[in-house]
Amino acid sequence: MNILLAADGSPYTKRMLGYVAAHEDWLGAHHRYVVVTAVPSIPPRAAAVLGKDVVKGYYDDEAEKIFKPIRTFFKQRGMAAEFVAKVGSAAEVIAKQAHSGSFDLLVMGSHGHGSLVNAVMGSVATKVIAQCKTPVLLIR
Repeated sequence: MNILLAADGSPYTKRMLGYVAAHEDWLGAHHRYVVVTAVPSIPPRAAAVLGKDVVKGYYDDEAEKIFKPIRTFFKQRGMAAEFVAKVGSAAEVIAKQAHSGSFDLLVMGSHGHGSLVNAVMGSVATKVIAQCKTPVLLIR
């Protein structure tokens, strides 16, 4: 099974990884894992002043901050994973990656805000579910 893990480095990412670890019987090493994160884009005018190399370095550094503990998690369990960092809106990046990678399951943590907060602010999880045809497992 191809499994996409959406990560943002928050405590909810840690809960998601805890869930994966606790359910190794069906989410074990015998699956293909891809970890995706979305790095918010730098405004175009700022990016133009900074230059391409500085901006690319910033995006790479921000992604690695999120990926480093997840790499450790997979290494400790003897599991392999691929890591993908994209620039843009988290919901759009996650949904596009799920679609383009032909994944069987998308696993992501969710803050678990109430429906009122989601109606006013929206939620990455809600937006991903709306845009994604891949089954989504939300971990709260």
